[in-house]
Formats: sequence, structure tokens, C-alpha cells
Amino acid sequence: MASASPFYDFKPLDKKGNEKPLSDYKGKVVLIVNTASKCGFTPQYAGLEKVYKDIKAKYPEDFEILGFPCNQFGSQEPGSDDDIQSFCQLNYGVSFPIMGKTNVNGDQANPLYEWLKAEQPGLLGLKMVKWNFEKFLVGRDGKVKGRWASTTKPETLEPTILAELEKKE
Repeated sequence: MASASPFYDFKPLDKKGNEKPLSDYKGKVVLIVNTASKCGFTPQYAGLEKVYKDIKAKYPEDFEILGFPCNQFGSQEPGSDDDIQSFCQLNYGVSFPIMGKTNVNGDQANPLYEWLKAEQPGLLGLKMVKWNFEKFLVGRDGKVKGRWASTTKPETLEPTILAELEKKE
């Protein structure tokens, strides 16, 4: 039997500052996105929500999107966790979980993001997140299946996510 993925060992903080064990997502396909409320890519919240609702309609128990607000790129996520939650709900009707504000690069980077970047380096092997709204897809087996740049519209990922959902471990 294959060894368990370290993905399930991480416990990032949720919007209330409580640990959220990623083991809760065992057997699911998870799209992880670093987000910001004041970015040129912020309208991607609408695309993420559409993908979330479309896929949840077909696979209600097997898919999740986790948004990780980050203020490291142009200070484009200056608000508190409560401000961020309100913004996402009021402006985009976001129903997928928005986690606690975190760092994705540097000495204070969230360990989950350190792992994601090591598992799926970016262009030219760079192990850093370049900007807001980079996306990582984690399969049912807890392994990183893909990484996409900020410029990739969430809707274009739907076929890839569905293909991953249709795989059996």
C-alpha cells in the first residue's frame, strides 16, 4: 500500500483561528487557491464559486475548494479575517471555505504552502508563489496533481478537476 500523503498531516488555521485538519478531506479532490480582495484577479472569486457549485452538484461529497487569503502581494488583502469573509460573501456569494489569512512565501510561509511548492514547483522550477490566485489541485490520494498561474481562469480547470474526480484511487 502506498504511504499516506503528508497533505493530510497539515492543520492550517480556519477563519476563526482554529486548526482545520486537512485529514477531514481524505479521499476528496481539493483545489487550493491563495486569494486577495483588492487584486486585479479578485473577480476570479466568481469563477471559483461557479466551479464549486457546478462540481458539488455532481460530486457533493468529493470536492472542495479552500481559499487562503494572503497579503504578501502588493498588500492586496489588508483586512481582518472577518472583513475578508464579509467581502467574499457580499461581493461574490462565496460558499466554499475561506481559511485564515496566511503567508505563502518567506520565513513565515504556511507549512502547507511550503509543501505544495516543493511538490509542484512553478515555471523554471521556482519554489515560490508568484502572485494572488495561484491554484494547486490535490487528488484523492493527497498528491499534487497540478499547479496553475494567477492568469488561469478557474472555469478552465473544471475538466481537469472532473477528470481527477472520475479516477478511482
